[in-house]
Amino acid sequence: MGSIWNDLQGIEFRQVFYNAGGVRTRVIEAGRGTPLIFLHGTGGHAEAYLRNIAAHAQHFRVYAIDMIGHGYTSAPDIDYEMQCYVDFLRSFVDAIGADQVTISGESLGASVASWFAIAEPTRVLKIVLNTGILLTPSAEGAAELRDLLNRSRAAAGTPTREAIRKRMRWLVRSEESLTDELIEARLRIYSQPGRAAIIGRIAEKSIGALLEPESSNAWYGRHLLKQIQCPTLVLWTRHNPGQSAADAAEGARLIPDCSMIVLENSAHWPQWEEPDAFNRVHLDFLLS
Repeated sequence: MGSIWNDLQGIEFRQVFYNAGGVRTRVIEAGRGTPLIFLHGTGGHAEAYLRNIAAHAQHFRVYAIDMIGHGYTSAPDIDYEMQCYVDFLRSFVDAIGADQVTISGESLGASVASWFAIAEPTRVLKIVLNTGILLTPSAEGAAELRDLLNRSRAAAGTPTREAIRKRMRWLVRSEESLTDELIEARLRIYSQPGRAAIIGRIAEKSIGALLEPESSNAWYGRHLLKQIQCPTLVLWTRHNPGQSAADAAEGARLIPDCSMIVLENSAHWPQWEEPDAFNRVHLDFLLS
């Protein structure tokens, strides 16, 4: 398999840093048109979308960003509760000078997209909830999330290639999806001075929020899904750990203007494992 950067061959793109409310924010940016913001999951980074940027840049101004505390974006000493991501995203939208945006979020990024749509309804055109929805998990899902939390603790506690690989293995259905280059990209991010400790704190907050009743009740619930007013696509997979397709379908029915699609051959990272199918159904929704 070639370099993860081969997917950007032949298109004009750049890696750039924006000042988002005082947070130095790293972005992979391409295309022209309406802003489309890709938001990764817990402990992730913009490279999660390298297989999707080119297809979407034909229709949108694409911003695959490192969220606050992640990747090469600044990691301030804050609590990393959900509100901090919403405030950060608002500052980023302001920084790019956009009145309205479309947001596609994976896992934690989907929660952030949902909350931003609730908080800023006039600024959001559409959202895509990719393997993340504002519902607490079932007992089986909670067990899978506890496994993820343990893997995250190990990767952030001692960032080795093996610990990173084991953490990322949770994301994919096929072991072959995890290339050495992808593991190396995340290892370099986690090896920045002080970064692993922040990533560990983020994992405790974001994954823990789904497992602890007090946090879960504050940030997740059926009543919140009913408050999402923009057109929404719930994009799920048949093999997603943490929350099943049936659970996601229950949540999708609560969102006033919502459709749902389930991809069959991926786990928590369909945009990476099934990029052609993901790009097709994603663009069908965004361009409809």
